[in-house]
Amino acid sequence: MGRYYSLNEYLQEQFGQKVYKLALDIGCTCPNRDGTLGRGGCIFCHNGSSHFAEVGIDINTQIENAKNRVKSKTKTEKFIAYFQSFTNTYGDITYLKKQFATAIKRQDIVALSIGTRPDCLPHEILEMLENLNKIKPVWIELGLQTSNEKTAEYIRRGYKNDVYENAVKALKSKGITVITHIIIGLPNETKEDILNTVDFAVKCGTDGVKLQLLHILKDTDLYEDYKQGKVEVLSLEKYIDILFACIEKIPKNIVIHRITGDAPKSLLVEPLWSADKKMVLNTINKELEKRDIMQGRYAL
Repeated sequence: MGRYYSLNEYLQEQFGQKVYKLALDIGCTCPNRDGTLGRGGCIFCHNGSSHFAEVGIDINTQIENAKNRVKSKTKTEKFIAYFQSFTNTYGDITYLKKQFATAIKRQDIVALSIGTRPDCLPHEILEMLENLNKIKPVWIELGLQTSNEKTAEYIRRGYKNDVYENAVKALKSKGITVITHIIIGLPNETKEDILNTVDFAVKCGTDGVKLQLLHILKDTDLYEDYKQGKVEVLSLEKYIDILFACIEKIPKNIVIHRITGDAPKSLLVEPLWSADKKMVLNTINKELEKRDIMQGRYAL
């Protein structure tokens, strides 16, 4: 292991080569947008969907198109079907089964990664996921974002921490891998708040963590708060300081899937430094060495 247990390292161990994730969209919505819990979605959400997936196209065509887009970057023939947009276990189960089955049966797909909410995992969905996981690995990505209940209410997450805790327990009981999304830089959160979120996710049993910078995007409610001066924008230096504290809190056996994030440049308001992803990653990698950062150094 290098400075931290990266997704690339994990994929190499599991599949013996580099594997690419292909972002897919199966037309799901979200209880935080369709009126079940709310209408606006989370405060930072821009239409709730991936900006890297195609909408309204069948799964096989999406996969082929996505493969063609990454051909210039890789010669790999192995891919992960990443159901990223909205809440991908929220909807008609017959429809969902068909979408997931189409992807998992393909020779070029080695695993499914399904983004969802912890309050959208009823018994029949868990059974479906368990059955899929017997065919090929299934990962479930949960947007915890924060364990601070006040912040969770502010961002309109729509569920309490115990819902996440119970969801992780249920998924793990089915042998399903859990990846937890945590946002660095949410309004009014301290470094201690973010480290508490890391500790909470670890204690609950997450297998992987995505550490994501907060992006302020146009046409979001977060942007409206930003215009009113209610949102502090992290500098790259401050982001790295918090990121490294998180890495050293995460036990060595947990895969760190992401240490920053992407936002479409056409929508990005702040932080503008994050638009230069190559610069950001180079700076992070240099500082990892310079500061002798090691994952798990201060893990509980």
